[in-house]
Amino acid sequence: MKTMRCPACGGAMKRNGKTSAGTTRWRCKSCGASTTQRYDKAAKLLESFLDWLLSKRTQAEFDMPARTFRSHTSRFWQIWPVAPICDETHHVVHVDGIWLGRVAVILIACTQDHVVGWHLARSEHSQAWGALMARIAPPDAVVTDGGEGFEKARRAVWPDTRVQRCTFHAFEQVKRQTTARPKLQAGAELYGIARDLLHVGDLNGAAAWLASFSNWCTSWESFLSERTVIDGRSQFKHERLRKARRGLEKLARAGTLFTYLDEELVEGGPVPATNNRIEGGVNRQLRVVLNEHRGLRLDRRIKAVFWWCYMHTECLMAPADILREMPTDATI
Repeated sequence: MKTMRCPACGGAMKRNGKTSAGTTRWRCKSCGASTTQRYDKAAKLLESFLDWLLSKRTQAEFDMPARTFRSHTSRFWQIWPVAPICDETHHVVHVDGIWLGRVAVILIACTQDHVVGWHLARSEHSQAWGALMARIAPPDAVVTDGGEGFEKARRAVWPDTRVQRCTFHAFEQVKRQTTARPKLQAGAELYGIARDLLHVGDLNGAAAWLASFSNWCTSWESFLSERTVIDGRSQFKHERLRKARRGLEKLARAGTLFTYLDEELVEGGPVPATNNRIEGGVNRQLRVVLNEHRGLRLDRRIKAVFWWCYMHTECLMAPADILREMPTDATI
């Protein structure tokens, strides 16, 4: 047991009986000051609060009435878990955003094993992505669902990082335009080409896929150029197919569809073709947490996501250190 020290002079203290409440009284050997040792339960309560927040346990399961639990832990809602600066260079980082309604989005970055950063924003604009990336060492490759804001930020903050566009999302973009059961022959063929994107496993397969898509564009060029008049205005007749084509053309030109097949890049480790790690391993679990706590106001939903992200970082602080170092509503 550590020696009890006097809060007045720092000298060693000795036991000096008990108070009327039965608490041990301590007396300083040097200056004679008397005091009692108070046990701070805040760290233990924080552990219980996080256990409740990030699990399916109810408040009544914590050896106290639910109302008492809320009373003892309400102060922890004021804490803002801050993402630590990540100065370790990772081979692959996955990035995505989870929306809370239509008013806020939390941008998240993770590796295969840990969350490495998060940032709150109103939209997925380049400044928000840049703020997230600035606290993370540039990885060798980043897997993303795409977006102009992300790419602009990447060019500015991670200019040497290779980009792998999630092939499943590329397929889904085509599917939204053609539907899963296209009625037109051109749509059926394009849907099949987009679906084949999910099964490309080597460079020869990538070259064959690009050739197949190029042949489709050539074969249906005149068909996609057909126009019609709607409300007195001339418009393309098959605008949805044209939109699906534009999406794949843009990705093919950018060279981000098959980064995971780059032989030099994969020498440092495999690069996933999809963003399943963050979609299934992070976003899905966050939605479970938010669903377990339906009815939370927006700021608490944001903090619930922040807490989940923090608890899945590599180096966690002790609860007592969290209480001492994390910012709160009053300090932000």
